[in-house]
Order: sequence, then C-alpha cells, then structure tokens
Amino acid sequence: MSTPNQGGDPTTPGSALGDDWLANHFDHLSPALAQPFHSVLARMREHCPVTHSDQHGGFWVVTDYEDALRIAQDWRTFSSELGFTVPRPDDPPKILPMGVDPPLQREFKRLINAYFTPRAVAEWEVPTRALVNRLIDQFAEQGRCDFMDTFARPFPGLAFFEFALHAPPDDVERLNAWATAASLPHLPGAQEAMLNLAAWIGAFVERRQGAPAYGDVIDGIMTAQIEGRPITTEEVVGTIHLLILGGLETTAGVLGMSMVRMCQAPQIAARLRTSPGLIPGAVEEFLRLDGSLACIARTVRTDTDLRGHHVGAGEQVLVYWASANRDHQEFPEPDRFVLDRARNRHLAFGAGPHRCAGSNLARMNLRIAYEELLRRLDDLQLQDGADVAYHCGFNRAPLSVPITFRATSGAPPR
Repeated sequence: MSTPNQGGDPTTPGSALGDDWLANHFDHLSPALAQPFHSVLARMREHCPVTHSDQHGGFWVVTDYEDALRIAQDWRTFSSELGFTVPRPDDPPKILPMGVDPPLQREFKRLINAYFTPRAVAEWEVPTRALVNRLIDQFAEQGRCDFMDTFARPFPGLAFFEFALHAPPDDVERLNAWATAASLPHLPGAQEAMLNLAAWIGAFVERRQGAPAYGDVIDGIMTAQIEGRPITTEEVVGTIHLLILGGLETTAGVLGMSMVRMCQAPQIAARLRTSPGLIPGAVEEFLRLDGSLACIARTVRTDTDLRGHHVGAGEQVLVYWASANRDHQEFPEPDRFVLDRARNRHLAFGAGPHRCAGSNLARMNLRIAYEELLRRLDDLQLQDGADVAYHCGFNRAPLSVPITFRATSGAPPR
C-alpha cells in the first residue's frame, strides 16, 4: 500500500524560492518556506545537497541522508556544545544533554534513558489509552473539531506531565504554548517562552524538593551524580527543559501532519482501521514523512570537508532530518507513504549520541492515539475550505487542522 505525498507545489527557478535562494540565501525561518517545504528540500537534495547560506551570519545546509547521518555520529567534529541555534539567541538557557558533547553528554543521556526504556513506558499504556479516550469523548459527538486544539497539542502534554513528571495538569496549556513559541526562534516571543519555561521548571523543582519522592525521572535528575559530583541547579533545569521541549510540540506536530495525510488519503485510515496490527509500521512511516523535528544545528570544531566544500572551524551546519528522510538513495519511493516498507532507517529521532531519549514514549503515544482515533472516528476529512497552515523553524507542525468525521458506535474501553 502506498499513497502520494501531500502538500506544496514545486518551486521554480524564477520564484522567490528559486535556484539562487536555495543555493546562497536559504533561510530555514522564512515563512515562505512553510507550505512548499518538502518540494524546496527536494530541489536542494538534487541541486545543492551541501550549500552555504549568507543568512543569519552564514551557515551551511545539509539535506541528504548520508551526510546527515555522518554529522550526527561525528560529535568530535560537529559539536552541540559550541552552539546549536541559527540565529543565536541572547544568553539562552543551556538545554541538556543536547547542549553538551560526550563524554559529559553520556552522563546526562544515561540518566534520562533509564526512565524511558520500552519496559518503563509500557507501564503507562493503560492510563495513556484512558487519557486518549477522555480527550476523544470531549469532541467525538460534535462531528468536527480543530484536531490540533482538541487532541494533538493537549495529549502529549497531559500524558507527559501526568505519567512522567507528576506535574500539575493545570499547567499543561501554558506550557504547550511556550513549547510552541520556543520552536519558532525567529519570532519575538521565542526567547521569552524559553525563559518562562526555565522559570516554571525552577519553581517546579523547588516544590518537588520538599515533596515525597515519586521515584520518577524528576527525582532521578534532582539526586543525580554527574562525573562524581552532585548535579547543579542549572543542570537540573536544563535537563528538564529538554524533556519538555522534546516531548510536547514534536509529538503534536506528527499527530497533526499525519491527520492531514489520512484525510487526504483515506485509504490509509481504512486499511489501519481494519488491520490495527499494521499501526506500529504506520507509525514509522508517519515519523519518516511527517516527523516535526525538521533540523538540528552543529558547530564545527575543526576544519573539515563536506562533499568537496571546505568547512572551517567555528562555522555552523544546519542538518535537515526532514530532507534526509526523503532521500531516494536511502528510501525507495521516498515521497510516498508505504505501509509495508521493508527498510525504514529514518532519522526522525536523530542519530548518534544525541538521538532522542524519548523515542520509546513517542512511539507508544502515537500508536495508542492512532488505535483509538481510528477505532472511534470514521470518514475523516478536512473541513470544506480548510487551508492547513504550518509554522516553520527547527520544528514544523500545523497551526490548525480543522476536520470533520463520523463517530462510530464502539464504546471506549473501561
């Protein structure tokens, strides 16, 4: 089973996103990039898979799979510690372990990984399914909703706060808003959102220090030993900061974009509805094609070579996971949703030492969400006249997904 890719007319050489822009002036924060996103990246893979942009002080852009994987794995050359945002904000909070390199990075990564193993997240499956159905209950009989507002954004935040962090669920709405704003570094509210998140985390940690232990990841972080010394307050805040940013807007984006895909290609939903055992494989294709973590940035430690281009120490490189995941050298029929894809080494969760620690949780959340949404909602369609708009930056997610549907007669599990 396969379906055509969604969204975006190809750019042409004479357009605002034409050849010269792609090769010399590429700006990942340009609003013009949001809609034709994948067609633009496809042209770059074909014509300039490694190129230098003069925007934001200058940076390199890498769009093919082989080079993206190499950069992700070669942390000695391509550093996260030396700066990883384009443009650079003023005095950003350090987000750990993303903002450091091995060997220190491994200390933080091992600390987080212990709480997000397949076995650990499996304990949350039953309450996660109940949460999904509570959310669906709120809109199922209405026959229409904005999927982003009613499900895609509330769900990962509520699940993460309740099961992983044991944090107040009343804070989820504003934290979702901050996480969304923080993923748009070119907008005025981005830095304020990052600082608001850091302030909330600091207050949350203070409350937890005087509370009974849950034995959760927060307790693990607060009592951790890093390189034989107690973890610092700044490191505690930075580590929790990453957990929140990595677990909210990214999962919401995949849910939103995959809903658009299923509305535009109803055969996907029909097949998964009748054969729910195929949903885990579908999750991998949704992640490959619709993963919302679009790109990451690295800073070069020592002079190196990228496809014949000399890249000097101190220069920044923007690596596009979203483009690598559609590289025909790695994925046959790269722009098509292929449910039975035999080999799917996608980079939606990154690669190398900084590969996402929450991948097991994200996969479980997505699987349960699709199982319950498809069991309870049929005839999924975009509302008449709906024009799905996307934000664009390091994360890419729909701003809204207005849909119509028919609720099925199946009652939610108790």
